[in-house]
Amino acid sequence: MLPSHPLLAAASVRGRRFLGCELAFLGGAMTWVSERNLVTALGRAGAFGVLACGAMTPDRLDEEIQAVQALSDAPFGVNLIVMHPDLAQLVQVCLDRKVSHIVLAGGLPHKDTIQAIRQGGAKLICFAPTLALAKKLVRSGADALVIEGSEAGGHVGPVSTSVLAQEILPFVADVPVFVAGGIGHGEMIAAYLCMGAAGVQMGTRFAAAAESIAHPAFKQAFVRASARDAVTSVQIDPQFKVIPVRGLVNTGTERFAETQVEVIGRYRRGETSFEEASLQIERFWAGALRRAVVEGDVEQGSLMAGQSVGFVKAVEPVADILAELVAQTEAALARRAPAGALPAAAE
Repeated sequence: MLPSHPLLAAASVRGRRFLGCELAFLGGAMTWVSERNLVTALGRAGAFGVLACGAMTPDRLDEEIQAVQALSDAPFGVNLIVMHPDLAQLVQVCLDRKVSHIVLAGGLPHKDTIQAIRQGGAKLICFAPTLALAKKLVRSGADALVIEGSEAGGHVGPVSTSVLAQEILPFVADVPVFVAGGIGHGEMIAAYLCMGAAGVQMGTRFAAAAESIAHPAFKQAFVRASARDAVTSVQIDPQFKVIPVRGLVNTGTERFAETQVEVIGRYRRGETSFEEASLQIERFWAGALRRAVVEGDVEQGSLMAGQSVGFVKAVEPVADILAELVAQTEAALARRAPAGALPAAAE
């Protein structure tokens, strides 16, 4: 059961109304991790679970959505990657199954995709990496935005969460804006709410939750890690682009840098083409996330994690993690409020 949180409820009323749940906390969509069990655990505990579609086929996504709906009647969202070749069919699956919120990630969505989602009755959440793109997405029809800084796990941009919050929050008021990246304590949740955020998104804190299906070895790697262990992948040569991915350092991380050196060396010596060399580098991590999450290969697999991994001290139930965050946030907001000015929860 969540502790009493009238200040948090009042500070996040816009986000709670938009999501339709008690807490304006979205669970970050993590491939292989954010599936039916974690999504429903977040919903039952009062937060908003987001199902990670990743590379699922439309049929597989349909199966997973139905599984979530069979386990809980709490609202939840589905995260779709805009580069997925079957994006239109995936959107239609969500609409057919009456998913209330669709999150588009991995790039700017096409106007046809936005139109299909809005006409289908779902609420659209988009990621905004800059103020200009945030305003463009709102004009295009986004119902809410997520701004995610470089402290987050997985594929990240170059700008920190705190800078993005300053850049965007004061200037985007038309839609709710949720802040993500490096959030692991209620003090930071309170700070962003006071800056005007409608709520927050967190992934890393829940990746090692008891309800997460991640391999025990994967979870223990999170428990042992500090914030400084979660680093971004290295690009050896500016000619060969590497999209930065933040994760825990392991043997695979070191091997990736070595592979780049080896492959680029063969290209420089004329032993392989630029296209083939680029493909070899790009394919290095293929299947690596599954190896870590599902198979427990924490040495060669990809341990995607945000810098908030330092706040993961044990494998705990989702409800306990949320209760701790709520208590911390309420205490932080109370310190910011005038004496005796504890507003009742706005509904």
